Amino acid sequence: MAAHGRPALRDLFDESPTPHIAHHPRTHHRDFYVASDGSFRSDRGGLGAVIETRDGARVARVSRPDSPPDNNVAEFRALHLGLDVLAARAPPNASVGILVDHDELASNVNSAILAGRHPDGRPPRPFSVPTASRNHWRGIRARLTGFGDVRAARIDSDDNPAHPLANAPDQYRHVNREPLRCVRPDPVESTTNGYLPPSRANRNVSQ
Repeated sequence: MAAHGRPALRDLFDESPTPHIAHHPRTHHRDFYVASDGSFRSDRGGLGAVIETRDGARVARVSRPDSPPDNNVAEFRALHLGLDVLAARAPPNASVGILVDHDELASNVNSAILAGRHPDGRPPRPFSVPTASRNHWRGIRARLTGFGDVRAARIDSDDNPAHPLANAPDQYRHVNREPLRCVRPDPVESTTNGYLPPSRANRNVSQ
């Protein structure tokens, strides 16, 4: 759970595993954080996203009804939506922390980041993308290249602030009418003390 007095998304990100990528103290200072979630039910579905600066200032919330064929596709669509919204409000060199409650999606995002650094463009593991999400995955990867340093953390569904937005879009439609904001975070003050924390790359991966 978020520590008292700290921005929710930043705290969740700092405390969560980032598949394939270990945390380093400087990486705790993302410029922006985006949490996304997608829901699927036989009669309806939804997409939700919450975006904050590292200072905890809210940039945007989105809650939209959707009709995905399954939950996996809903998760990819939700992240694509969240990154589209963030891209319209953040500078192109912004560092971004992504929070999702879908193991494969978090793994895919970090694999894509690492592939971009590899001379052959090879990910550390093959991507796992539902057939119906291929177009959204291409859109996600395109958005990732438009930011600076990016990595994804896997959080529990119960802790995901985008969860209610995705599961009850009719109740949260008002968030789509919130004023548009382009918020810049305050400059980072270095807190690195020379010690690296334990790798969190594979912590809680079985959950």
